[in-house]
Amino acid sequence: MTSISFRPGRRAVVTAAAALPIGVALAACSSDTGAGPDLGGDASDGGGAGTPFGDAVASGPVAADDVVSASAWATAIKDKDELIRGGTLANQVFSLASTSDGPPTGFDAGITQLLAQYILGEGGAEKVEYIDTTVETRETLVENGTVDCVIATYSITPERLEVINFAGPYYLSGTAIQVRTEDKDTISGPEDLTGLNLVTQANSTGIAAIEEFVTDPGDVQTLPDNESCVAALKQGRSDAYVLDQGVLLGNSAADPDVTVVGEPFVDDPYGIGLSKDDEDALEFCNTFLQEIIDSGTWESLWTATIGEVIDGEAPEPPVPGDLPA
Repeated sequence: MTSISFRPGRRAVVTAAAALPIGVALAACSSDTGAGPDLGGDASDGGGAGTPFGDAVASGPVAADDVVSASAWATAIKDKDELIRGGTLANQVFSLASTSDGPPTGFDAGITQLLAQYILGEGGAEKVEYIDTTVETRETLVENGTVDCVIATYSITPERLEVINFAGPYYLSGTAIQVRTEDKDTISGPEDLTGLNLVTQANSTGIAAIEEFVTDPGDVQTLPDNESCVAALKQGRSDAYVLDQGVLLGNSAADPDVTVVGEPFVDDPYGIGLSKDDEDALEFCNTFLQEIIDSGTWESLWTATIGEVIDGEAPEPPVPGDLPA
C-alpha cells in the first residue's frame, strides 16, 4: 500500500514516479502524445494556481466553523489538519500523481482537494494524504479507518452499500469497452464480444456487466488491477477490456495503443466511500457536493479534466443522495 503526502514546501513522502508501478510511472512521465490530456498546465507539475484545474479547486467553498463542528467526522479531520483519501494516482483523467512537488490532477483528485479545502479552509486543498487502494482493498480500508474516505472512480452498487456508505453520486459514468487501437473498427458494443477473450478487474462492476450483456464470451480473466488488465489487452491475452469508462478513458489518454469504443452500456454512478461508523459523514459530504454543484465549481472542474477527453458541454451533475435502488 502506497502512501503519498502532499504539503507545500516539502517533498512527497514517496516521489510520484517511485510510488507507481513501473509501467504507470513511465506513462506519467511520458512527454509524447500519449502523456495524457492537458489539465490546465504541465501535467508533471500538477494543476497549480492560474491553470483551469487549479482555479477550479481554488474557487471551491469553505464550510462555516459551525458546519464543521456539527460533524464528528469533519471535526476529526480538522483536528489532525489533514484529509486521508484512499484512491489511485495512476489515472490520467481522474487522479494522476505529479512528478514534482505539485498536487495530483484529475476529476477525483479535484473532488478530494475541494473536500479538504471545504473542511480545512484556505490551503486545505494541499493538506491531503493519498493512500493507494485497489478494487479489492477499498472497502476494508474504509471499514478499518485507515482512510477518511475513498474517492476513486468508485461505483455505487447495492452490494457495496451493504458494507459502507456512499455520498453522492458526484459523477455518472458507465461500463464500457476498451480494445487495442488497431481493432477499434471491429468492436463497438457488447454484441461484438461474443466468443472473444475478455478481461476485467477482480471485484469490479465489469464482471456483472459481462455476465449480463455478453453472450457466450471466450475466456474471461479477472485480474487484480488496471495495469494488469491493460497489459493483458496489449499483449493479446485478451481481445477487450470491460470496465468503467472513467478508468478506460484514463488508459486511452495515457497510451495511444488502446482505445475506448462505443458508448457505456451499464450506468455507473461514482460516490465517496465512507464508513458506516461515521454516521454524520454521509450528510456532511452530500452537503459539500451540493455546494460545489450550486457554485459552478463542479462544472469548472469537469471542464478542466474530463472535458479535455470527452467532446461536448458539461453534463447535468447528478443529485447527491440519489442512490441506485
